[in-house]
Amino acid sequence: MVTRREFLRLMLGAAGVPVASGLYARFIEPYWVEYVQHTLPLRYLPPSLDGKVLVQLSDLHIGNRFDWRYLVRALDHTCALAPDFVVYTGDFITYESAEQFAQLATVLQHAPQGRLGTAAVLGNHDYGPGWSCPSIAEQVVACLHEAGIPVLRNAVEVFSGLQIGGVDDWWGPNFDLEAVVSCLEPGMATVVLSHNPDTVDLPQWDGYQGWILAGHTHGGQVKLPFLPPPALPVRNKRYTAGVFDLWNGRFLYINRALGNLWPVRFGVRPEVTIFTLRAG
Repeated sequence: MVTRREFLRLMLGAAGVPVASGLYARFIEPYWVEYVQHTLPLRYLPPSLDGKVLVQLSDLHIGNRFDWRYLVRALDHTCALAPDFVVYTGDFITYESAEQFAQLATVLQHAPQGRLGTAAVLGNHDYGPGWSCPSIAEQVVACLHEAGIPVLRNAVEVFSGLQIGGVDDWWGPNFDLEAVVSCLEPGMATVVLSHNPDTVDLPQWDGYQGWILAGHTHGGQVKLPFLPPPALPVRNKRYTAGVFDLWNGRFLYINRALGNLWPVRFGVRPEVTIFTLRAG
């Protein structure tokens, strides 16, 4: 028979579980960065690039909603890895005022760059309120250029034998996927950056075979075991995080975000993705 004292101890322990979980989700996991290792097989990869490292960073969301100083530590750690390529897949800021441009410039002093190439695309939050303010996006681009990070706005560049395409954000006013796909040179190792993974379902991709790197979802930020995330900002709810085989020669990788839209995470740690390039 359970005594009264034992019963009270069990009740207090059970009551403490949600409190501890809430504290963990608010104060620990949002700042507990995971460095995720993956292989990135690319058709037509030059032998000189086999084994090189490409790092994906996404969704910094620099602003006033959380203490973004932990981003600096993560970026410094990434710099120490000396990656060969670095790509950024959008949402550099969460815009509230011009203060975010100064914050962004401060953080970008620590931004890693690839020894062989660096590229970025914009996300919807980089367009400010309603994702509809090109002037805010231009300021973000100016900060990135000042930090030496090229922004691909519906453009394609070749960096040391690796072709990188960059699609402007789907929810913004400058999206033009066809302009990117039509400029891709066939027979080259290629990666395309697209902030919003929903774009992979558009018909303009027909004929493209390769990888698409995205962000935007944050993996939902909250995911209970064996259940899907309760909220995802995409139409296609299967696009959560990680690798997706699109079954037509295309593959998608969705980064879980380094920053936080709001500082609450559970079961979805912030991520820096470290890809090793392989011929495949």
